Amino acid sequence: METIIFTLPGNEKLVERLLQKLKAEEGKVEIRQFPDTETYVRVLSDVKNKKVIIICTLHEPDEKLLPLYFLSKTIKSLGATAVCLIAPYLSYMRQDKVFKPGEGITSEYFASLISGFADSLITIDPHLHRRASMNEIYSIPSKVLHASKLISSYIKENIKNPLLIGPDAESEQWVSEVAKDAGAPFIVLKKIRKGDKDVEVSVPDVQNYLNHTPVLVDDIISTARTMIETVRHLKNAKMKAPTCIGVHAVFAGNAYEELKKSGAEKIITCNTIEHVSNEIDISDLLVKNIS
Repeated sequence: METIIFTLPGNEKLVERLLQKLKAEEGKVEIRQFPDTETYVRVLSDVKNKKVIIICTLHEPDEKLLPLYFLSKTIKSLGATAVCLIAPYLSYMRQDKVFKPGEGITSEYFASLISGFADSLITIDPHLHRRASMNEIYSIPSKVLHASKLISSYIKENIKNPLLIGPDAESEQWVSEVAKDAGAPFIVLKKIRKGDKDVEVSVPDVQNYLNHTPVLVDDIISTARTMIETVRHLKNAKMKAPTCIGVHAVFAGNAYEELKKSGAEKIITCNTIEHVSNEIDISDLLVKNIS
């Protein structure tokens, strides 16, 4: 069965690599807005009896969701056999319980929307801290891939004498796996989040690691407040300037610039979201899992 790959704006560099490695056809689509700002979608490629892959990383999802929905529904109306959504970054995963009275569990609502127009889903390191699996909220087959080995390889090849540092207790299992594959020690921070941009961090005793290069590792760098606060603590502890590594380069507002100014030696991310900090390529990971 033929496979054809469509992409939404913001994913072009990753899709270019995937097309080369998969030798797949590139889907042609016109997406624009009418003068009244409603979305227009026209599929220009023949998709009948083909398996369709749509690449759409769901960073800043609200403006992407309607074009994605229309594209998928149009493709299916034109006779595609199946539509697989590859969302390297999957949003709306952190609103996974009612934190305050009157809130909704929006991760479940978002999952219901996606499950209504895609036949399957592939994503990388979604925020599953209070979920055992994607199957708890997604009703379509879902595959979760992990960037930990890619990050471990980057650390082994590029950072001398690393000490991995996890942002909180929830990260320990993930950071310990990266550290093990990188052959490096790790410690985990104690973090108290007082608000969206108010984070208090304490760093365990680092006196035994003063000759190491600190490597702060997290799945999502959003406001970067935790990393910024940690960099400050490491400075006070007379440690070397750290390298900050994240899977997903969300970088809300001016978070990237603030993290750079904080004294981080380097900021590295995977290319799940296109960003100047991308140095770890996920394309091979995706290729291995596209069938």
